[in-house]
Amino acid sequence: MIVRDVETTIRELREGYPVICITGPRQSGKTTLARFLFETNPYVSFENPDIRQRFVDDPRNFLKQYENGAIFDEAQRVPELFSYLQQIVDQGPNTCRFVITGSQQFGLVSTITQSLAGRSAVIQLLPFSLRERYPQGINVPTLDQIMFTGLYPPVHDRDLEPVKWYAQYVSTYIERDLRQLITIRDLSVFQRFLRLCAARCGQLLNLSNLASDTGVSHTTIRAWLSILEASYVIFLLPPYFENFGKRLIKSPKLYFYDTGLVCWLLSIGNEAQLNIHPYRGAIFESFVISELVKSRYNQGLPSDYYFWRDRSGLEIDVIYEQSARHHVLEIKSSSTFNPDFVGNIQKWRNLIGAKAGSMRLVYGGLEPFDFHNVRVSSWLGAGSVRK
Repeated sequence: MIVRDVETTIRELREGYPVICITGPRQSGKTTLARFLFETNPYVSFENPDIRQRFVDDPRNFLKQYENGAIFDEAQRVPELFSYLQQIVDQGPNTCRFVITGSQQFGLVSTITQSLAGRSAVIQLLPFSLRERYPQGINVPTLDQIMFTGLYPPVHDRDLEPVKWYAQYVSTYIERDLRQLITIRDLSVFQRFLRLCAARCGQLLNLSNLASDTGVSHTTIRAWLSILEASYVIFLLPPYFENFGKRLIKSPKLYFYDTGLVCWLLSIGNEAQLNIHPYRGAIFESFVISELVKSRYNQGLPSDYYFWRDRSGLEIDVIYEQSARHHVLEIKSSSTFNPDFVGNIQKWRNLIGAKAGSMRLVYGGLEPFDFHNVRVSSWLGAGSVRK
């Protein structure tokens, strides 16, 4: 079993919370991690319709056999569970007894917030980070192989062909989860929507344009995007709103948590095709930012990243605040460094002045170095550039 970075965080949290909730996309390793860290807890899957019905028929009697603790998998299927758990955990110690896993963020987390506020800690588990999959940087494939294959555990644990696995993943999990939440009249339209989202990876979100190209209403697009967010397929990087004397862009940018899925949706058949694909730069940008987000989630922290762009076209790919400073990161997919890569960072530094913090560039090359007060980092350490 590949060691997950979040294990340390969970071990710390379980000493002070009676309930640990592990949420994330399907096939990200939630169940495997829960059963490994809480190996003495009985395992209950609410994906099983018989077990689900037993709970619905008599929830109090069902839970009596698990008063000392359990792992409840796919708990969003039985939202009534959380109210009953509240009564049980209020009568016991504060150390962790119950582990809840689920793959639909909005329904699961909002229900926990209402019923188990102060009693539960929420961990978001994404697919492998590069550091998890290749610890100490040993036997790391090429950048194009990494981006094409993606980092979902089954592709690596079972040595599966990415093209075949992602085809099954979309039809078996993404489309099924969607049908549980809303009614889809024409599945082919939703499939077209998914591919159009992939083609907009790394771009500003334009709902009207996406709705027009998909052939559905603006309202439908908004609902579908929410479901993709809830299922941990995409995330929206918000713009940074502090006005540095400029008119700002206020639309978010769309990214995917996993680049292997993006490649499949764009019909990229292998890493050689990816190497010359016009969207390779956007895919690399999505890869780097998702690595940053994984690092935050693995520490039990929310993502606090933004991008910054003004109406004149000056843009910073990633910005975050820390210690009263604004820290920035630029992303370039080229394996050869060009001094022009730091042009926007230098312009931004002149604009912000004393508030400027660390300035970094992640590129597609292997050698780290410093250039004009900018730390240039290899993609191999994409998730570790933040200090």
